[in-house]
Amino acid sequence: MELIERPRRLRRSQTMRDLVAETDLRARDLVQPLFVVPGQGVRRPIAALPGQEHLSPDEAAREAEKIYRAGVPAILLFGIPPEKDALGSWAARLDAPVQDATRRIKQAVPELLVIADTCLCEYTDHGHCGVLRPDGMVDNDETLPLLAAAAVSQAEAGADVIAPSDMMDGRVAALREGLDAAGFTQTAILSYAVKYRSAFYGPFREAAGSAPQHGDRSGYQMDYRNGREALREASLDVSEGADMLLVKPGMPYMDVLSSVARSVGVPVGAYQVSVEYAMLEAAAERGWLDRDQVVQESLIGLKRAGARFIVTYYAHEWARRALAR
Repeated sequence: MELIERPRRLRRSQTMRDLVAETDLRARDLVQPLFVVPGQGVRRPIAALPGQEHLSPDEAAREAEKIYRAGVPAILLFGIPPEKDALGSWAARLDAPVQDATRRIKQAVPELLVIADTCLCEYTDHGHCGVLRPDGMVDNDETLPLLAAAAVSQAEAGADVIAPSDMMDGRVAALREGLDAAGFTQTAILSYAVKYRSAFYGPFREAAGSAPQHGDRSGYQMDYRNGREALREASLDVSEGADMLLVKPGMPYMDVLSSVARSVGVPVGAYQVSVEYAMLEAAAERGWLDRDQVVQESLIGLKRAGARFIVTYYAHEWARRALAR
């Protein structure tokens, strides 16, 4: 009987496996989110996001230095204002927490890329991402100039990248026009082009105080049953001037991430959102998984699916571990 020759699976050493691995993860692929609050010397743990903190602008600058020294090239700033109103007025103020933190960070670590989240949900008393009409629906067109004003204020403070996360129609074009008119032609736009109405945002909304006070965001965020729609949204934002795109959430939408990354000619990132982080932390606390291995695997999965960069609460920690190896 003739034996059939079969290709052998080589039993490779760790060094060999690292050498030939198809997907690699480096600190420079990661972006660390930070939550900035008013005050001085504030470092307040966020209960819904174990290991994460609310930071005053001075503490955010100190944290940014540590993040950059660990090899992470960028941070994403979210702001919680001292007070809120129907129009989210603090989003465009030069003395808002994000703007204050940005100035301090750029002075302390000029090489660190500062990305400013641009949305009204953290700043409005109703928790929606735009101006509300009398019937309770978000007024898309009335919201655009407020977002543009916030973007210009953030750029004036020194933000390198403006990241609209509101999902209003036409907001990328409005921000690009506003930034250019104010002389910030080199300020890049990272658009949350594919942001789903998801239940995976709960801990973030607690951290940012941005949960809608009534209704939901189904009128402007994407339906999680839709995949092809993501390609249309991504294409529209690129045509309006987006320099980079973000898919959010990450893990449940890796198919979408892969499709979008293949379909557009700009870098596409993924956001490993708050529930993804909180689930891993809760399971690790109960001893149900190997925390470091699962964090690594989850990040590699997003990278393998097509993410050029990953926004993750694990960025600083992962980079520190990588330096120590």
